[in-house]
Amino acid sequence: MRACGKILVGLGANHPGPWGVPAATLERALGEIEHVGIQVEAVSAFYETSAVGRARQPAYVNAVALVDTNLSPEALLRRLKEIERRAGRRGGRPWGPRTLDIDIIDYKGLVRHWRARQADFSRAGPRPLVLPHPLMHERPFVLRPLLDIAPDWRHPVLRRSAQALWREAEGKGQGQVIKRL
Repeated sequence: MRACGKILVGLGANHPGPWGVPAATLERALGEIEHVGIQVEAVSAFYETSAVGRARQPAYVNAVALVDTNLSPEALLRRLKEIERRAGRRGGRPWGPRTLDIDIIDYKGLVRHWRARQADFSRAGPRPLVLPHPLMHERPFVLRPLLDIAPDWRHPVLRRSAQALWREAEGKGQGQVIKRL
């Protein structure tokens, strides 16, 4: 299945919440996404991955879903953040434990807030929605599941394939894939 013209969404959890353990939370979140009118077309396998950021966190469960909707990127993000809140997500430390984290990885190849092949966070005020996700190309926990459902996907800014990005990120930094669940 081709991801061109589709929306890729990353899901992750590493802390139990009202929907149960992380894998159960991801399953429920996928159902909730469909419940709010977003069509889930494909879902990767679930992967256990090491946490990014703060030490001494439990491993994450991560997946990527290929979805379709007529919602704008901002409206989609609002719906996804509502689902996070229903799953027990509260404000917290950056890269801290999460009952659920859902991010837009790519929205139909749209490029926003990138300059010279770098994500641009220079404007004052609230952080803008950066598309594609500004760090996805460095994150094994996004790239490995992405390969399951969109192996032919290319980064809209970097113009590199998911496979090439995976080879570069595999074994480097945090967020490494521990095992397929």
